[in-house]
Amino acid sequence: MVLNNPYQTYQKQAVTTSRPEDLTFMLYQGLVKFIRLSKEALKNNNFEDSNNYNLRAQDILSELMITLKKEYSVAEQLLTMYDYMKSRLIEANLNKNLELLDEVEGFAVELSDTWSTAMKQAKIKS
Repeated sequence: MVLNNPYQTYQKQAVTTSRPEDLTFMLYQGLVKFIRLSKEALKNNNFEDSNNYNLRAQDILSELMITLKKEYSVAEQLLTMYDYMKSRLIEANLNKNLELLDEVEGFAVELSDTWSTAMKQAKIKS
């Protein structure tokens, strides 16, 4: 018998019923979360967990890249930024480099904050 974890059930429902802009925000939040978890694990010399969290962050960047809407002028710039961030995560993972994780975390936080502000402004206008 398989028992459902209530939190996982809630998360799945939140994702399947969310608007695209909310999903993007969730991805940004997850990106920040996994980079921070990777950093913390690396600081504790837990290389396996750091690697796993780093890979999760890379997966989120891949998803952001795939779901970009090319018809928007900012899409090409975002694609370049996501690609750069992903390459830095790979390098950080290979070299166990906290400074690179700090760099990517800074970009991820900025993207998340900017997206949050844009969503709030869009709600005000509508």
